[in-house]
Amino acid sequence: MIRGGHIDIAILGAMEVSEQGDIANWTIPGKVLKGMGGAMDLVSGAKRVIVAMEQVARDGSKKLLKECRLPLTGKKCVNHGHERAGGDRHHAPGAPAARSCPGVTPDDVQKVTEPKLRIPLSCGR
Repeated sequence: MIRGGHIDIAILGAMEVSEQGDIANWTIPGKVLKGMGGAMDLVSGAKRVIVAMEQVARDGSKKLLKECRLPLTGKKCVNHGHERAGGDRHHAPGAPAARSCPGVTPDDVQKVTEPKLRIPLSCGR
């Protein structure tokens, strides 16, 4: 199904996402893994890729980065991301746009995001 291009949307978790839409989700530093699994097939075969992840790792480090530090699963393939803030990347160059959820300000989102975000006027900026 996925290799034949029959899947419209793939929803994946990630350890890191870059501002260009690169995704790193198949290896954990210091962990022994049997292989990369099917995530590379999913990001290359789906028409749209959505990432569901927390923006901050357990150690407090940012996960939405200018460039991924971990080995990539796919390049320029993420179309949409969600966490407490939400963010869109519609294949446009530069930093992703952000919409904040109730109780989260655009400044709160920027503090946990490495790239400079474009905050829509509807977010109260």
